[in-house]
Amino acid sequence: MALKLYNTLTRQKAEFTPIDRKNVRMYVCGPTVYDFAHIGNARPVIVFDVLFRLLRHIYGADHVTYVRNITDVDDKINARAARDYPDLPLNEAIRKVTTATEKQFHDDIAALGGLPPTFEPRATEYIRRGDGREDMVSLIEALVKRGHAYVAEDHVLFDVASMPDYGRLSNRSLDEMEAGARVEVAPYKKGPMDFVLWKPSKPGEPAWPSPCGIAAPGRPGWHIECSAMSGALLGDVFDIHGGGIDLTFPHHENEIAQSRCAHGTSVMANYWMHNGFLQVEGEKMSKSLGNFVTINELLRTSKFGGREWPGEVLRLAMLMTHYRQPIDWTEKTLREARLNLLKWTDAVRGADRRNKKVAPEIIAAIENDLNTPEAIGEIHRLAKLAKSSDGEDNPVEAMNQLVWALDFLGFGDYQRFLKESNALDQATKTAIQDVVDKKIAARLEARKRKDFAESDRIRDELAKMGIALKDTKNKETGEIETTWEVTR
Repeated sequence: MALKLYNTLTRQKAEFTPIDRKNVRMYVCGPTVYDFAHIGNARPVIVFDVLFRLLRHIYGADHVTYVRNITDVDDKINARAARDYPDLPLNEAIRKVTTATEKQFHDDIAALGGLPPTFEPRATEYIRRGDGREDMVSLIEALVKRGHAYVAEDHVLFDVASMPDYGRLSNRSLDEMEAGARVEVAPYKKGPMDFVLWKPSKPGEPAWPSPCGIAAPGRPGWHIECSAMSGALLGDVFDIHGGGIDLTFPHHENEIAQSRCAHGTSVMANYWMHNGFLQVEGEKMSKSLGNFVTINELLRTSKFGGREWPGEVLRLAMLMTHYRQPIDWTEKTLREARLNLLKWTDAVRGADRRNKKVAPEIIAAIENDLNTPEAIGEIHRLAKLAKSSDGEDNPVEAMNQLVWALDFLGFGDYQRFLKESNALDQATKTAIQDVVDKKIAARLEARKRKDFAESDRIRDELAKMGIALKDTKNKETGEIETTWEVTR
């Protein structure tokens, strides 16, 4: 089966054809490093890591280039630096904030099982370069020269009216966008939708020599950053551009406008991919609602659900929903993900990882627009076969494919997860052993007298406690035996 991807630009799923099979190129918008990344930021990291792994599988690891940027020049960074280091010069404070926050980001996403991108450029490295690569200043000057941007009061602005099909990605006309726009009203703008490419810096802020002969030093606008970094590292036109659906407009729309108009191309990237929104327990995540959760808090504190969660659990919880669909981040989903991982890792206990074999059904599912829920269904099937004692099944073959699938989807360190989970479970089991054993005994008595309503009630009661039951028939006695495990 050929790889098919949904393209936001065309609004349809189509077969993926790279520009150059020997250099498949992908760009994904990365973090602005001023604070811990929230769980919504983890979704594109995980989604496009799966795509990166798939592309490497299809075309070869040496033939895929993945760029994910770091935004290290931004008003939020300036504010955080001034707040945290009031006694330092602002530029020195900014460096402290961005360095520490970038490390936090890397530590957190490493726990999620993500592969490092091929390149991870910092925005400040691509404002002015001396090596001949495209940078923000050269891109801005090209736009002015081509008549797509203009200088006004020490600003450089993109002239949206100069691009007839502006709005194609978000599927909005210029009139529609102007009618619903919340944009800065400035007398020097030619049109209300014109956006900033360069602006003067305030005293004490980071500043660079301005383009286009502007005397006052300044700094770039947000949108030009990604155009410059992707152009420098991937070329004028590349294969895939990804990010969250919230970036479609204005960020990605403006990236397209800048890159196409500067380079004179019909597209910036051939495929545009966007992951869906994330909400928490049925509500939009916000600090005002008290449900704002960072990756770091989930990994290292008991803020969500009364416990910390291993990175493998967070990764699986993301992949249980198709990437284009909205996701509701709930404690129930995390418990389900954790139980699934325990079942899978138990199914490959003692497996020889040197005998891994590709699972073709899982590749087929992922090649169908990253259909991870379907792939997870196949993993469940393999786990069941790996534990099977049916002579018609091949548990060793299933186990080998399951080991490969767990590695392929980023759960390669599952033995560490199993060890840690078992240690946590043992502590919990010791504390509640007597209570659970008594309830299991009462449930078995209810089953013997065919009081299945009572039996189900006890099972449900234990489930609410985070206890999952497993019934098996003793082959010698024919009696039902029940074991249990902690799911949270």
